[in-house]
Amino acid sequence: MDALALALTPHTRTDDLLEWCAAQGREVAERPLRTVLTLLELSGTPVHDGFPEPTAADLDQLLHEQLPMTADTEPDGDQAYLDAVAAIIDHQRAAKRLNAKRQARLHEELAGFGDGFRLAMRMPGRLTWPRLYAMLLRRDGVDGSDQAAVRAWLDAFRQRGADQRAAAWADLPQLITPEEEHGRPEAWGHTRLLTLGMATENARLFLGNRLLERVYRSLTAMVAEGRGLPPELGRDVEGYGRLVAEEAARLLGEWTVPGLPALLRADYPDLAPEPDPAEIPR
Repeated sequence: MDALALALTPHTRTDDLLEWCAAQGREVAERPLRTVLTLLELSGTPVHDGFPEPTAADLDQLLHEQLPMTADTEPDGDQAYLDAVAAIIDHQRAAKRLNAKRQARLHEELAGFGDGFRLAMRMPGRLTWPRLYAMLLRRDGVDGSDQAAVRAWLDAFRQRGADQRAAAWADLPQLITPEEEHGRPEAWGHTRLLTLGMATENARLFLGNRLLERVYRSLTAMVAEGRGLPPELGRDVEGYGRLVAEEAARLLGEWTVPGLPALLRADYPDLAPEPDPAEIPR
C-alpha cells in the first residue's frame, strides 16, 4: 500500500526551516526540529503554508506529554527541543503570522515550560521501553544505526537475570528526578515494569490514533475529489490499519533508536513486557 498516497505522515518543512535558521545565524538541531514539527501537526496544531502555528496549550501538551512519551533527548540534549520550538515561534513572527506581543508571550510560556519539560524527560515513571533501552544502548556505546549490533546487545542483555537487569536500569545516571529511589534495583519491580509497559502502549496508541485520523482525512479528500480509493484498499481493507501500526513504530524508532520499538515488540517481548489488560488498574 502506498503510504504517500494516503498522506500518512506529515511531510514537514524541516529543511526550509533549517535554511531560515542558518540565514539567521542560529543553530537548531535537525532531529529535534523534525520531531517537534511532526508532533505538532499530528496533534492538530493549525498549519499555514506548511508551518505549524502553536498556542501555549499546544506547547504545554508537546513538552509535558508528547515528547516525554515518544522521544529520546539524549543525543542532542533537552535544550535542543526548546530551541526548536523557539525557532518555530520566531519564524512565524518573521512570516507575519504573529505580532510582537504574541511572539513575546509565547517565548515567556516556553521559558516557563522549560524546567517541567526537563523534569518530565528524566522521570522514571514517564519512560517507555524504547526510551529506556535507548539510554542503555547509548551508555554501552552501541551504534543505534547498526541493527545487528543492537540485536547482539539485546541478546546479551537477555542472558542477564532479573536482578542484573534491574541493577542496569537503576544505574542510569540520566534519571535524576524527585523519584530518588529509582537508583535502587528493588525499585524496578513489577509495578515499575507495569508502568513502563502501559506507557509504551499509550505512546503507540497515541501516534497510531493521530496517524489514523490523517488516513481518514486523506481518504475523504480522495473521494471528494473524485479520485476514488486506492486500489490497495479494495484488495486489503485492513491494510491501512497495518500501515498505521508500522508507521507509528517507525516514528517511535526515529525518535529513539531506529527499528527498536518494532524489534522489542516482535522479537524481545520478554525484555519489554506490556501488561495484560487484566493487570491494568481501573
